[in-house]
Amino acid sequence: MSGPLPSDAAALIADFALFDDWEDRYAYLVDLGRRLEPMPDELKTELNKVRGCMSQVWFVRDDKGDRRLHWRGDSDAAIVRGLIAVLQVLYAGKSADEVKGVDVEEVFRTLGLERHLTTNRRNGFFAMVSRLRSLTEELGAAA
Repeated sequence: MSGPLPSDAAALIADFALFDDWEDRYAYLVDLGRRLEPMPDELKTELNKVRGCMSQVWFVRDDKGDRRLHWRGDSDAAIVRGLIAVLQVLYAGKSADEVKGVDVEEVFRTLGLERHLTTNRRNGFFAMVSRLRSLTEELGAAA
């Protein structure tokens, strides 16, 4: 599979629901990660690294001047790139208020991620969520 990411959380959940078993969902998650635009190596710095992840993960906010969260992420692990893609669907282009309204825990449960990811991956996922919330707070500080 290739193409754009699902347009929103509802489309993402509907796509995951098409698969009956976790192995197929896992493969779809990895495919979502392949759809991400690669991050240039010069952005993969210590400053942009997400702390709390077992894998190497980098997030960079792209300021477009519209007070919305535009960002890119990358990882050295295929499954983590898939999780970054999920977060892109949930958070990209959102205002600070919209980011606060995202029930990421519910989406995580609905997709079945809480049952099938290791504790370390779960912790890393929520470390990425925390970093995105920090990037959102920077939107207010930049205004």
